[in-house]
Amino acid sequence: MAIQTVGIIGAGTMGNGIAQACAVSGINVVMVDISDAAVQKGLATVAGSLDRLIKKEKISEADKTAALGRITTSTNYDDLKAAQLVIEAATENFDLKVKILKQLDGLLGQDVIVATNTSSISITQLAAVTQRADRFIGMHFFNPVPMMALVEIIRGLQTSDATHEAVKTLSETLGKTPITVKNAPGFVVNRILVPMINEAFQVLSEGTATAEDIDAGMKLGCNQPIGPLALADMIGLDVCLAVMEVYLKEFGDSKYRPCFLLREMVAAGRLGRKTGQGVYTY
Repeated sequence: MAIQTVGIIGAGTMGNGIAQACAVSGINVVMVDISDAAVQKGLATVAGSLDRLIKKEKISEADKTAALGRITTSTNYDDLKAAQLVIEAATENFDLKVKILKQLDGLLGQDVIVATNTSSISITQLAAVTQRADRFIGMHFFNPVPMMALVEIIRGLQTSDATHEAVKTLSETLGKTPITVKNAPGFVVNRILVPMINEAFQVLSEGTATAEDIDAGMKLGCNQPIGPLALADMIGLDVCLAVMEVYLKEFGDSKYRPCFLLREMVAAGRLGRKTGQGVYTY
C-alpha cells in the first residue's frame, strides 16, 4: 500500500518533528491536536526548523514553502480520514493512548494502518485494545526527528507482514534507516542505553571517577558524542529512573535495579537540565 498522506496525533516535539520529516519528503500530513494554539505552535516550530535548514543551505526557500504547503492542521479527528497511516504521538500515558486508539478505530477505514510513537509502552498491549491489531505497529522516532536517522519499527505479536513492509518503506521514503524490533520493554536502543546510564551513576556513586572523567572516558574511549551522565541530565533523571523501574518490574532481573544515587537525586528534585541541576549545574 502506497502511503501518500500521514495523520499525526500530537503537535508537540515528536509530532511536529515527524510532520516535518514527512512534508520535506513529499508526504502530505494532517497534524491534529486538542487546541488550535497547540497545532499553530507545532506548525511554527516546523517553520523555524526549516528556516535553520535554509541558513545551512540544506534546503531552499521554495522547499520550505512546498513542505509547509503539505501540512494541514486540525483539531478534528474526522480530518484524519484522508490518511493511509495515522501515527499517534501523544503524551507517554497508557490510558490516554488507549482512549485515542479506540476513538480512531470507529473513525478510520479498515485498511488504514495505525502506528504509535511510544518509547516504552507495549505494542502488543496497545494493539489488543484496537479492532485492527494486525494493522497496528510501533514507529519509535528519535528526538530531534528531522536530524536523527533511526526509526525503530516494533512489531507486536499480532502485526502483519504487510503492515511491517508498508511502514518500513515509508521510513525509508523519509530518509530514515529503520531497524525491526520485536515487542519488548525498551525495544533495542533504550534497553541498552538506559542501563548504561544507570551503570555510569553506579560508577559515580562508588567514587571510581568524577562525573567529568566518566563522561570524558565514554566520549573519547567509545566515540560517543555526549557522555552518559550529561545525557541523563538532558533526558531527565526522573525519566531514566522510571525506565529502569519498568525494566526491573517487567524482566524481574536485579541487573536492572536503579542506582541508589539516581534515586536520591530524583528525590532531591535534581532532575537535570529542566530543573537547572542534575549531575551538572546549568
